[in-house]
Amino acid sequence: MTSDWLTAKEAAEYLKVSHRSVVKWARSGRIPAHRLCGGRHTWRFLRSELDAMLAASSVVPAEREAA
Repeated sequence: MTSDWLTAKEAAEYLKVSHRSVVKWARSGRIPAHRLCGGRHTWRFLRSELDAMLAASSVVPAEREAA
């Protein structure tokens, strides 16, 4: 059974980018992320939020596509 919550490493594998990119994007608010309390900066990502982000970003209007 897979969890809906992903670690930064799992999110990076899911998005096929580096762990460093995922953390950087989380800090800047570029991707939906949830920061956990504690001493270290720990992030968690909901798979459904990442899927929604990917779906929204993959829709390109036809006039922009031709440019």
